[in-house]
Amino acid sequence: MSPKLSPFELKDTLIELAGKAKNHVMLNAGRGNPNFLAIQPRHAFIRMGEFALEESSRSYAYLYGGFGGASDKKHIGARFSEFLIRNEDKKGTHLLRAAFSYMRDQLGLDYDDVVFEFCEAYLGCNYPVPPRMLTSMEKVVREYLVKEMYGGKSALNDFDIFATEGGTAAMTYIFQSLKRNHLLAAKDKVAIVTPIFTPYLEIPVLPEYGLEVLTLEVEEELGWQLSEKAIKQLEDPAIKVLYVVNPSNPPSVKMSSSVLESVAKLIKEKRQDLMVITDDVYGTFADDFLSLAAMVPENTLLVYSFSKYFGATGWRLGAIALAENNIFDKKLAALGNADKAVLAERYSSLTDDVPGLKFIDRMVADSRAVALNHTSGISLPQQLQMAFFALFALVDGHDEYKQATKNLIRRRYDRLMGSIGVETEKDENSVEYYTLLDLQVLGEYFYSKEFGQWVVDNNQDMEFLFTIARECGIVMLPGNGFDDSHPSARVSLANLTEWEYETIGKMTRQVLDEMYQTYSSKK
Repeated sequence: MSPKLSPFELKDTLIELAGKAKNHVMLNAGRGNPNFLAIQPRHAFIRMGEFALEESSRSYAYLYGGFGGASDKKHIGARFSEFLIRNEDKKGTHLLRAAFSYMRDQLGLDYDDVVFEFCEAYLGCNYPVPPRMLTSMEKVVREYLVKEMYGGKSALNDFDIFATEGGTAAMTYIFQSLKRNHLLAAKDKVAIVTPIFTPYLEIPVLPEYGLEVLTLEVEEELGWQLSEKAIKQLEDPAIKVLYVVNPSNPPSVKMSSSVLESVAKLIKEKRQDLMVITDDVYGTFADDFLSLAAMVPENTLLVYSFSKYFGATGWRLGAIALAENNIFDKKLAALGNADKAVLAERYSSLTDDVPGLKFIDRMVADSRAVALNHTSGISLPQQLQMAFFALFALVDGHDEYKQATKNLIRRRYDRLMGSIGVETEKDENSVEYYTLLDLQVLGEYFYSKEFGQWVVDNNQDMEFLFTIARECGIVMLPGNGFDDSHPSARVSLANLTEWEYETIGKMTRQVLDEMYQTYSSKK
C-alpha cells in the first residue's frame, strides 16, 4: 500500500477485488454507516410537518395556487393540542406529546413559543436566527448532551452549541478558526491520541496548517488505554492542542475512568493552557460514558454527531459545544495588539466589540467567510430533526433505544469473534462499534509466537486484506491507516447482519489458516 493512500482510498481497490470474488457475495465491513435507525423521531418530524402545513395554509386560505404563509403565533399552542388529540392514533403523536410536555416541564419553555419555532423550522421559511442555532432547539440539544456526554451533571450546563453539517463540518470549522484566530500557527505542536479517524491525522499536516504532530498511541496490552508515560508527555508546554476521539476509532474503546482522571488532573495542575478537542460520536454506544468535556470543561471543545446513534448520516447533523468560560476565549483575550488588530478588522462587520466576540461565534462567522454570517448554521428542518432525535432520547426514561442499539452491536461482535474461534471477555470500556483484528495476536493465539512475529516482519496484514477480499469477497480496512502500529484489520460492526459477521469470522480463520500453511512451507 502506498503510504500516501488513506484506508478509505484503499477501500475502493478492495471493493473492486471483492466484487470479483467467485462464489461469494461481497460483504463490506469497511463501512461505518449503520444499518439501523431511530424511527420514532422521524415519525414525529412528519406529524410536526402536517401541523405546520395546516398552520401555513390558514394565512392565505382565500388564494388559489397552493399559497401558504408563516404560522400565526397567537394561540398556536392550543391549536397544536387539538391537532394531537385529532391524530392520537397516528405514529409520532405520542412522542410529540411527550416531547412538548418535557420542554415545558423540564426546560421551562413557553408552549406557544416552542410550537411556533418548531413549525417555522419545518417550513424552513426564514433564515436561522440566531444563526448559530435556534434558541429552544439549542436548549434541547444542550440537555441531550448533558445526559449523554456530561454524565447528567446539570451543573455543567453552562455551554454554548453551534449546530453543524455533521461532525465532518465541525472538524473543518474548528481547524479553520483556530488558525484564523491565531490560536494555532504553522510549526505549532499538537498531540493526537491514536489510532484515530484518519482526517485528524491528515488535516494538521496540510500546507495551510503545517502543524507538528505528536502521536500518543493507546496500548492494546492496557486495554487500548493511554499509559501514564504517554499522558505525561502532555506536560510539554509546546503542545498547543490535544485531539481525541473518545470512544476511539477504530479500537472502539472509551477512555477508562482512571485515564480520564489522569488526563484531567494533568490539565488542571500543569496545563491549564492546553486546548482539547474531543470527538465523542460513539459515546452513546458506551456504558456510563463521560466526556473529557465533563472533566475539564474550561479546556475542552466537544464535537458530537447524531449520525451513527440515530442512523442519520444522510441528515448531516452535528454539534460543537463549548463552555461559556473557556481557555479558547482566554487565549483570544491574551493575544498581542498586532494580532488583535488583524482580528478586529476581520470581524468588524459583525460587531463593534470584536474582543467580546466569543470563539464559538467566530467559528460560526468563519464557516461562511464572515461576510455571509447572517446565513450561517444548518437548515431549520435539519435543526428540527436534530431536536426530535435529542427529545426522543430525553423522554426515553428507561433508555430502551440505547440498550437495544448496544445489544445489537455486541451480539454482532460476539458472533464475529466466536466464529473466528476466540472466546470474548467483557470489557467495561469496550464499545465494539468497530473492532480491530490484531493478526499478530490471532496468529500467536491459534498457532505460535513465531508465526505471529512472521506476520509482523512480512507485512502480512496487507496480504490478509487483499486475500480475504479477492478470495472471500470481504472488505476490511487496514489498522495502520488509522495509525495503529499493530498488523490489524478494522471491521465495522454497524452495517451487516449477524449471520454475515459469522461468515466474516469463518473466512478470517480460513485465510489465517492459509497464511500459516504458507509460513510452514517456508520454514
